[in-house]
Amino acid sequence: MQKVIFGAVSFLMAGAVLLAFTFRQEAHQPASGTVKWYTWEEAVELNKTAPKKIFVDVYTDWCGWCKHMDKTTFVDSTIAAYLTANFYPVKLNAEQKGDIEFNGQTFKYMETGNGRGVHTLAYSLLDGNMQYPCFVYLTENFERIMISPGFKEPKDIIKEFRFAAEEQYGKTTWEKFRDEN
Repeated sequence: MQKVIFGAVSFLMAGAVLLAFTFRQEAHQPASGTVKWYTWEEAVELNKTAPKKIFVDVYTDWCGWCKHMDKTTFVDSTIAAYLTANFYPVKLNAEQKGDIEFNGQTFKYMETGNGRGVHTLAYSLLDGNMQYPCFVYLTENFERIMISPGFKEPKDIIKEFRFAAEEQYGKTTWEKFRDEN
């Protein structure tokens, strides 16, 4: 398991820029509302008194597969129930402009050129591999369990949920668990 390092991160763009991060976001709600999505701040606050693993759905407003998952996978009653019971589900817009405060750091939007940009929390969570949709599973202590890119059908994402929620990552590899379950 890798720890998520929140703090100064270098970005290679027009030159190396060293940033410290802060973080505030608004939750993105799927049309059906079957999953109660939290903002990062809400999940962090809830986790203080009732610890749970964190599931972060990193998306963009222009991502067709992200929207498709909101309309299909995340409205599946089994998926919604399992996600709600075992995680604090967080929607994180990888291009949001609002700051997010976390752990004494400020995560911000950073221009990357041509009118585009990236939020530095999303960049940090995804180790700079910006593809969407992408899911990040975190322990109650905000340690990264795994990063999972790409569209997922309910039968596939439920395996990931179980791998993280049942702490299988401490016993086997994701590939072995996926293939055997």
